[in-house]
Amino acid sequence: MQQRIVAFFTPAPDSLVAGSVRRGKSPWVDAIHLLWSAWVFITPIFGGYSWRWAAFTLLTYPLFLLLYAKCCLASRRTAQRYAQTLVVLGLVLLPWYPSGLSYFIYGCVMMSSCRMSLLRYLVVLAVLNFVCIGEAVLLHYAWQMWISIPITTFIVGVVINFERVSEAKNAELQLSHDEVRRLAATAERERISRDLHDLLGHTLSLITLKLELSRKLFDRDAEAARREIAEAEKVARHALAEVRGAVTGMHATDLAVELASARLLLGASGVHLDYAHPAIELPAEIERGLSLILREAATNIARHAEASTARIELLREPAGVRLLISDNGRGGIASDGNGLGGMRERVRALDGTLAIDSPHGGGTRLQVLVPLPIMRLVPPARAASGTSADASFASTASGHSAA
Repeated sequence: MQQRIVAFFTPAPDSLVAGSVRRGKSPWVDAIHLLWSAWVFITPIFGGYSWRWAAFTLLTYPLFLLLYAKCCLASRRTAQRYAQTLVVLGLVLLPWYPSGLSYFIYGCVMMSSCRMSLLRYLVVLAVLNFVCIGEAVLLHYAWQMWISIPITTFIVGVVINFERVSEAKNAELQLSHDEVRRLAATAERERISRDLHDLLGHTLSLITLKLELSRKLFDRDAEAARREIAEAEKVARHALAEVRGAVTGMHATDLAVELASARLLLGASGVHLDYAHPAIELPAEIERGLSLILREAATNIARHAEASTARIELLREPAGVRLLISDNGRGGIASDGNGLGGMRERVRALDGTLAIDSPHGGGTRLQVLVPLPIMRLVPPARAASGTSADASFASTASGHSAA
């Protein structure tokens, strides 16, 4: 018996409750609509409370709660039956129990969560309200009810229907975002595997051949064997440097990619992001730090700012780079939370400064100024020539230092 009761109240995978849980909401979120059932107890004010009303309420209100719960827990296909039962319950009780109109309205509204198009739903509402008004006319109900009930069912039903459609679209958008991230991660893994193959495949084969040759030459020509071992050591050191460079590139965070991710995140939250792709060449460490600061700022805007627009600017200064992030949200940031605290730590790690202007109701403006190393101010042509001229020396020096 207990297992049957548990199964009866277990949410179906496509039910309203299961959908709320998947979106990170409480399973009780739909219970808030039960507050409107207070009209069951308010309606008798206009005609007077009686023992008959009390008896009908005592018998039918628990049944109404059960049917409403099943509308939220049952699958979209079967939930329609429970909504129809609510409609029938309200119409059957109408001759003796005016509060049954609330059950009728709930049944009409809960049909919006069933699997039917908006046009079909509007037709169903029209038919049900026609039946209800016809019964009310025969029972000599006040003419105000003929107007208020259809208006209430149509307005609330259409609003709830659009909310359900919007939630479904948001869920599809989230799935598309997850799919984009999955494909990007797959492409990155494939790129890493190709890079590692290109870096290590030929190099390790060459090292193996030289070591085999040195082993064969060891007894006949010790000097030649030492030369082969020395060359194998140089090749190994060169491969190690390439692997370190590749790993550093893998860990780096691209600022343009982070801007695109911020646009997706804020767009899903209803915030329009205005930005331009940065045309500034930055050292890898600084670009990685600014990217992480940008990620944290975008997350804060999506979660807390209640903004409709945001703007990101990256400007080159004479001896540094300035990142400006602003929104038109509620502002009023009085103290640092975990997000701002993390941003301040990242800015300090870059020897930069962070300024926040957040008047109450006037949005938030975040400004990060990070100095650039002097070496980055060397003209590109000169830097390139210096690099090519010193390449062999740097390679030799790194080899000796590693040894």
